[in-house]
Amino acid sequence: MSNILGAHEIVVSPSYRLFGLMDTSVDPYGLDPDNTRWLLSAPGLVYLQVPSAVINSTVRLESWSSKPPENPGKWFGREEVAVEFPTGELEIHTLDGGAQNIPLTLPSAGLYEMRWQWMFNGNRGPFLSPIGGARPLPVPPGQEGELKGKDQYCLVQIWRAPTCTQGE
Repeated sequence: MSNILGAHEIVVSPSYRLFGLMDTSVDPYGLDPDNTRWLLSAPGLVYLQVPSAVINSTVRLESWSSKPPENPGKWFGREEVAVEFPTGELEIHTLDGGAQNIPLTLPSAGLYEMRWQWMFNGNRGPFLSPIGGARPLPVPPGQEGELKGKDQYCLVQIWRAPTCTQGE
């Protein structure tokens, strides 16, 4: 059974259509945008590409003991990624704003899996895709509770990647 170990919610102002979660020990610069994926990752960091119309995004970060159950919200997008965190001490990063400390530390350094899910505020668009060409994005209705007046809501769930034992 999976248990939540900690959570933190923060409002982020993306810059250059990006914001990310990173280990405090890594250099956040030099990651080239990929116009085929929403999530960009490298050792110690993950960035989410967002439409340029996203000025403020509420981000909820959750640390879990193992893979959490699916959240049934009306999500626009969802991706999972595995990332090595050298210290387990995390911060939110934007290119213009730099790092923002967050009071969510992982249980230890190591390989973690993350599920990123996000939704957009249909009253704030139009939102143009940052990947695969600047096409308008359809925004499903009914998520006003999580958005709280912001342009985007993003749920990031983090859990320790399962380790393989010899013979598996």
